[in-house]
Amino acid sequence: MAPPVGFRGIDELSLAHQRVLIRVDLDVPLDAAGNVASDRKLRVALPTIQHVAKQGARIVLATHLGAAGEPPVSLEPVAARLAELLEQELYLPDECVGDAARKVVGDLREGQICLLENLRFMPEEAQNDESFARKLLGLCDVYVGEAFGQTHLTHASLVALPRLVKERGLGYRVQTELEALSRVVGLAHKPFVGIVGGESLPRRMPVLEAMLRRCDVICVGGAVANTLLAARSVDVKASVYDREQLAMGRALLSRARDAKVEIVLPVDVVVGLSPDADEARDVSVGSIPDGRGAFDIGPRTLDMFRTRVQAAKTVLWHGALGVAENPAFSSGTSGVMTALADASAFGIVTGDSVATAATAAGTEDLESRIGFVSAGGAASLAFIEGKKLPGIDALRG
Repeated sequence: MAPPVGFRGIDELSLAHQRVLIRVDLDVPLDAAGNVASDRKLRVALPTIQHVAKQGARIVLATHLGAAGEPPVSLEPVAARLAELLEQELYLPDECVGDAARKVVGDLREGQICLLENLRFMPEEAQNDESFARKLLGLCDVYVGEAFGQTHLTHASLVALPRLVKERGLGYRVQTELEALSRVVGLAHKPFVGIVGGESLPRRMPVLEAMLRRCDVICVGGAVANTLLAARSVDVKASVYDREQLAMGRALLSRARDAKVEIVLPVDVVVGLSPDADEARDVSVGSIPDGRGAFDIGPRTLDMFRTRVQAAKTVLWHGALGVAENPAFSSGTSGVMTALADASAFGIVTGDSVATAATAAGTEDLESRIGFVSAGGAASLAFIEGKKLPGIDALRG
């Protein structure tokens, strides 16, 4: 796989006997007991880590964990799970810079791995502070960018640090993400179908704007569809929707009509008393019972979405089509996923909810049959929207 023009890939870097800092994205969800709830991001990083280890490098991994503004937590459970996946010992100092980190990195032998403690413990990280970046620079000779999902952030370990390291390049996953996502922002093969789900129309507007510019058809599910149905004067009863954004919904539908982009909204939905309900049934969108809400697309709508997917050559999908974590409301998401896997179209799936559903499906070849399941999250959307990614720009040269 060749890196994009202007970048070096990991295979072009001199790694043997070097201290190689790999900026990974190990920002995984933790369960109530503090254990890793989904190790997908860890597995995504394995090929790059293992390649660097085989080259005889001393490996320093760096990542943040947890949302900005929340008290940072230790990477101990992440380190434990990653060590299991790598099948080797992994060293975790109690800080990301300082004497302890320098001691652990200095004692590494070729092929050994250190995971620096959570970068969020240092406020200078989010400030893109160069002095903090220089402290990280003291721990490495080579920099590998492998945190695509965080490259939309202007943080010290993502922007200031790589610009200080002459020997720098892209990890395998970052190269794959850039290659796959470029297929939907460039000259995508037509017909081009977009699929959008999720809870909030305002949060989905950037990707919807991008789809309006590129897609022939946009299939909409989830609470976003509820808002657009309400904008068409459908009484969605107790369904989740953006009550204050109906004007935005009407404007979107009008723009799609003017651009001759087909918007496919549900004609039937799966309803229940709440998103956690065990009992659910299919009804037409105009016949939702009082006290119940729509929490998934219905079988007739699934057939409509499936027909568009089967006719497509390119499909971009962001956001679950229902409350996919509840089996009672997961049929829409799983049904479209199967349709995409069986179709001849090249599919790009973004967003944690659908990516998690793809992993949970338990079919080993499902992701490869879909086309590409991104681990990029907000970074993937920013790329699709045409925005610059600071953490990618810093890797040029």
